[in-house]
Amino acid sequence: MVGRIFLSLSLAIAAASLASAEEIRGIVIIKQKLTRHRVTPSASLYQRGPAVALHADSDPDPLAAERTRVVIYIDGSIASSPVSPIPSIEQKDRRFVPELLAVSVGSTVSFPNLDPIFHNVFSLSKPKSFDLGNYPKDQTRTVTFNRPGIEFINCHLHPNMSATIVVTPNRWHAIPDRDGRFTLRDVPPGTHQVVAWHKAAGPIHASVDVVSGRGASVELFVPVDPESNLKIEARR
Repeated sequence: MVGRIFLSLSLAIAAASLASAEEIRGIVIIKQKLTRHRVTPSASLYQRGPAVALHADSDPDPLAAERTRVVIYIDGSIASSPVSPIPSIEQKDRRFVPELLAVSVGSTVSFPNLDPIFHNVFSLSKPKSFDLGNYPKDQTRTVTFNRPGIEFINCHLHPNMSATIVVTPNRWHAIPDRDGRFTLRDVPPGTHQVVAWHKAAGPIHASVDVVSGRGASVELFVPVDPESNLKIEARR
């Protein structure tokens, strides 16, 4: 009987917690191109392995592309679980794909090599420094990130290759769509620090009040626009 009562109480608490969870909906506003144009050099520049497809940054809407280079997350150690299944950054066409990834602290990331040449994956970043060595096509190596922070990923064999992993302190993170819109779901009510991180602009912070039954909305200017007032209001 005691066990049944305890189980019922636990389920009731879990249901109440889920019911009180709200959403933070927002939009990232970028008014200028922030990322430098980059072309993946041909194999002849390195003389390492066969040629692969040549790619350039040629998005017809550069501001839309910039919006997808932002990571939104809630700062602070809020109880949550690592990402599942394991996310990956592929080594493909002499690039890391995707070049930006957000994972919660404690998550493991895989780095499969899909190119017909050797690649290397390493980072000298403060949260976790590592070097996975050189490995050929169809091999995969993994890294677990146990500290939050920014991880800059590179390849010793191909200096043009770079990627960034934003390791967030909890599971609440998102990358905006091309319109700059994002949603953080199942957020507990209260005051939270929302961070918008862009490689060129750095972190931008905003305090957001999440109201039970109403959630919250926020506009984030990247970089901060001194002529614009940051608008944070309860979503009705």
